[in-house]
Amino acid sequence: MTDIALDGLTKRFGAVTAVDDVSLQIRPGAVTAFLGPNGAGKTTTMRAILGLVAPTAGRALIGGRPYAALPRPRREVGALLGPDGAHPGRTGRDHLRVIASAAGLDRARVDAVLDLVELTDAADRRVGGYSLGMRQRLGLAAALLGDPAVLIADEPANGLDPEGIAWLRRFLRQAADDGRTVLVSSHLLAEVARTADRIVIVSEGRLRFDGGLAELAGPAGPGDADALEAAFLRLTVAGAGTAGVAA
Repeated sequence: MTDIALDGLTKRFGAVTAVDDVSLQIRPGAVTAFLGPNGAGKTTTMRAILGLVAPTAGRALIGGRPYAALPRPRREVGALLGPDGAHPGRTGRDHLRVIASAAGLDRARVDAVLDLVELTDAADRRVGGYSLGMRQRLGLAAALLGDPAVLIADEPANGLDPEGIAWLRRFLRQAADDGRTVLVSSHLLAEVARTADRIVIVSEGRLRFDGGLAELAGPAGPGDADALEAAFLRLTVAGAGTAGVAA
């Protein structure tokens, strides 16, 4: 089993501190929702985990190693950071074949992941003709090509219609049930209430909450989206302290 561990992770861009001394562990077998207002540091944290930005201080580890030290990273980590990573002139199938070839992966995985994200019927269409939801699915297919133990997705529900969101919910649940470590950022609190097992909230670069959904929602229960929203707003208003942070 492969976890994600942040140890005092800090990232500054000049005078701006985007991530401020964040420590936590994301464990396998659960959907962990990564929440925070715009500019809270979520995307910077994810990029640090994936080795796309170097920490100013602290560490981001995957299975005890920084991303750069993973011997075959696509077999250990799959990431979706946006829906527009494919050339619009390529077919979905060709896009995945290029990635598989570059990563030294078995091309048989291409058909497998197309089926997994329910994109087989559109696989030979050019990506430029895909809807946003189809591009999101293609991005998830690319993330899963190496059958990784860790899946990281930044706002994968953006722009999806209700059917696409329901599909994404089932997809993330199955990924966690298969034993993967699933970290997904979202602004859709009602959907988080239906999907996540664990909640991590950051604001102004600092960790505000790390615990179970039921703990955050309180007596109203984990399925109460209004209670989740109220707790989120309480923890993320300007100047909020770290009250409510759980181990």
